[in-house]
Amino acid sequence: MTQRMVGKQAPPFVMDAVMANKEFNKVSLEENMRNGKWTVLFFYPMDFTFVCPTEITAMSDRYDEFQDLDAVVIGVSTDTIHTHLAWINTDRKNNGLGDLNYSLAADTNHAVSREYGVLIEEEGIALRGLFIINPMGEIMYQVVFHNNIGRDVNETLRVLQALQTGGLCPANWKPGQKTL
Repeated sequence: MTQRMVGKQAPPFVMDAVMANKEFNKVSLEENMRNGKWTVLFFYPMDFTFVCPTEITAMSDRYDEFQDLDAVVIGVSTDTIHTHLAWINTDRKNNGLGDLNYSLAADTNHAVSREYGVLIEEEGIALRGLFIINPMGEIMYQVVFHNNIGRDVNETLRVLQALQTGGLCPANWKPGQKTL
């Protein structure tokens, strides 16, 4: 059964991750909140697949825009940090990620994927889920969809900007347009 998460407190998390500098560390929602940052948390099924690198690199290529919006981007799969690092160390032309501008977290015990309602239990992998969490820890946006479809980074940025207006944004609203 699908669970509504929008408008609720985000489940807290602390996960091992490969940071942008390729070092191992931890990422946490609490740290982002403490720093007054928005969190763009996205789940993907597995490393070394075909759709995933297209969206992971697209998010990385636009990371400066997320930073300008005081947002931290965190990618998550159920793979290990060692697999993440191997994929990051693989060149993009060889279906790798190359250098990334944000962290990839490892949800190896599946707890975070389960808490956010994206875990495919029988496969042990996550669906493509994206959550935008405000600096107070409230989930403001959630979308979960089939693993065959990559995300639209333009739409993610548009939704983040719309949420940050604090106003009512009509259909097809674009940054710079008036709110209702």
